[in-house]
Amino acid sequence: MAWGAMRFADHEIAPGSLAEIRLAASEFYTSDPVLVPVTVLRGRRRGPTLFITAAVHGDELNGVAVIRDLLIDQDFSELCGTLIAVPVVNVPGFLNQTRGLPDRRDLNRTFPGRPAGSLTARLAHLIHRNIIKRADYGLDLHTAGGEHSNFPQVRADLSVPAVAELARAFGCPLVVDGKGPEGSLRRVAVEAGVPTIVYEAGSPRVFERPFIDVGVAGILSVLRHLKMLPGEVHQPPVRIEIARSSWLRAPEGGMIDLRVGLGEPVRRGQLLSVGTNPFGQERSQLTAPSAGIVLGLSRLPLVHPGDAVCHLARLPAATLTLWRQHWRGAIQTPSEILASRPSQGVSKPVQRPPASTGIEVINNDKQRT
Repeated sequence: MAWGAMRFADHEIAPGSLAEIRLAASEFYTSDPVLVPVTVLRGRRRGPTLFITAAVHGDELNGVAVIRDLLIDQDFSELCGTLIAVPVVNVPGFLNQTRGLPDRRDLNRTFPGRPAGSLTARLAHLIHRNIIKRADYGLDLHTAGGEHSNFPQVRADLSVPAVAELARAFGCPLVVDGKGPEGSLRRVAVEAGVPTIVYEAGSPRVFERPFIDVGVAGILSVLRHLKMLPGEVHQPPVRIEIARSSWLRAPEGGMIDLRVGLGEPVRRGQLLSVGTNPFGQERSQLTAPSAGIVLGLSRLPLVHPGDAVCHLARLPAATLTLWRQHWRGAIQTPSEILASRPSQGVSKPVQRPPASTGIEVINNDKQRT
């Protein structure tokens, strides 16, 4: 069968062209449509279809910047197959800078959604029908939620061979194994036969350049693995696949001083944080129950009893020794990573893809299908 035009949302997208389309998801109080932006790149030659989604949680911005930078900077003239990029899935949450939607539901617990359900269920259905089911593979981009931050990591169901291949092709040193929560985009996509992984990195409501760069590099590596772009698949110096992790919680309320950083290897019994009251008196210490790697941390120095402080990956001694050697010689220290966070503003000027990409740009701002 010849490789030809692709029909998407009532538009014909010819090989070698790019279409910018807006899908109507709902309506605001003003009766104006809620439009989800979608960029579709149709390669000149046959290949698989990969979707990339970001801002499923509206305040998680690093993924938005990852997709933006990918579309601005990358030459897609040799693209084989189709790339479907959705930089902002949760448009109402993005506009309000909130995690959820106005109906207070979590979109990433609502897939595959329902066409006649709540606002969140309808948006989940739209994405499931028009994006996920049109693809062969998927990448979903996230940050930590609330007042937390994550060290760059891939989350994937490694029991599914095609998902495991995708996770390893991304090139991230840390891969957290698991199916994902019920109703999450990646879990529902995998159950629908579309191998999908999550890239988790950084904090909400900011652009963090180191984490954005890792995300762009990971997507390019996946595209090369799928033979959608020429080039070598990135292989990290070390890859650790994590089967067990847990959040460690504040034993007392008060103020905490963290004693570890993101990605840091810790030994059993190592001090993670110290809690004090407003008078400066020490009330508690949080220590590591086992050796491991710090996957996530609270950014808020104020806690109630039971608040999540540190997400710890639990690892055997030999694996931890390997990570410690890598940590000391091959990557930035936690302070260098966190100190390099850019401001909350746009970190790069937005421009049209250069003519050298060989991709024809089609702008369909008024599309409301």
